[in-house]
Amino acid sequence: MKETKNMKIVILGTSWPYRGGGIATYNERLARQFMAEGHEVEILTFTLQYPDFLFPGKTQYSDEPAPADLKITRVMNSVNPFSWWKTARLLRHIRPDLMVVKFWIPLMAPCLGTISRLARRQGIRVVSILDNVIPHEPHFWDKWLIRYFVRSIDHFVAMSDSVKRDCERFLPKQSPVRVALCPHPLYDNFGEPLPQAEAQQQLGLESGYRYLLFFGFIRDYKGLDLLMRAYADPRLRGEKVRLLVAGEFYNNAEQYAQLEKELGLEGQILWHTQFIPNEQVRVYFSAADLIVQPYKSATQSGVTQVAYHFSKPMLVTDVGGLAEIVPNGKVGYVTPVDARAIADALLDFCHRDPYCFDSGIEEEKRKYAWSNMTAAVTQGTQASRLLSRRCGL
Repeated sequence: MKETKNMKIVILGTSWPYRGGGIATYNERLARQFMAEGHEVEILTFTLQYPDFLFPGKTQYSDEPAPADLKITRVMNSVNPFSWWKTARLLRHIRPDLMVVKFWIPLMAPCLGTISRLARRQGIRVVSILDNVIPHEPHFWDKWLIRYFVRSIDHFVAMSDSVKRDCERFLPKQSPVRVALCPHPLYDNFGEPLPQAEAQQQLGLESGYRYLLFFGFIRDYKGLDLLMRAYADPRLRGEKVRLLVAGEFYNNAEQYAQLEKELGLEGQILWHTQFIPNEQVRVYFSAADLIVQPYKSATQSGVTQVAYHFSKPMLVTDVGGLAEIVPNGKVGYVTPVDARAIADALLDFCHRDPYCFDSGIEEEKRKYAWSNMTAAVTQGTQASRLLSRRCGL
């Protein structure tokens, strides 16, 4: 492989025209960082990402214009093996020095794993950045799919220690493949913060309240039900605090409507349950006082890195790698997965200076530069290549 300067890099995975939650945003931001460092980058994305019957949201597609500064080619179909070979032929034409694959769900293992194997046969080094290895909503067949993908990669970069350990479980004994650890970088591509009063006005929020923001796709494992139960705690009833839920339902919305009624919260929760486009992200985070992630399971979360960019304190539950990146008492709260404990932390926040975590946030956010991630990818790839040669692979 060439020196880390002026490499030709392919990023394989979700990108425009797919929304893809944080995956598309991540891949596009990573491409821009590589380009800023002098590399030539092309993103190869899907012609079909999910069959419609497997997609839980309203639409997979973005209504935003194509990024003018990125080269994006739609070539692979996640469920059509012929397209995987077509992608491999395109890679032979591009001749990249490095291919980067974002892995987040076992469903994508046959597609991404096969293309990675075909790329390695061409002498292309393949690195995977891991969101998750074990999915939040597991199935009995996951381990076979995960093993297939993991054994198609030259080098891994995990974004939390729990994901690193999960990946290592699937590697063969004495494998030369190594798993580096690099935290999720800041999502700094949503623009600069707005004055809080202006952001609240744009969203039609009443002034004089502290706003708790639950942001992102609504799925069972993200614990919105726990947050609702915490918010219903009688101790919070007299506080000037409101819960703002912003994001599209990816599971049954009716269960939350029923819970809202059972808890006597009708009219007290602000439901903005449409997909939040990129240009609106800064409005929601600028309007909020505390970003709440009451997850029941997690590895790491892109929401924390958006919160860091907008210098917002956070409440997270002690699952996966969340406590690694949200130091308790420094940038917010880490609680057990328990509604009462979450309510305790919310009550404490209501009685504090809302800016009490600012200095801790500014100190912590310096750790999450995108250059750290690109270094982990390129340096780790060089190291894994040398080790593979020594092992005769």
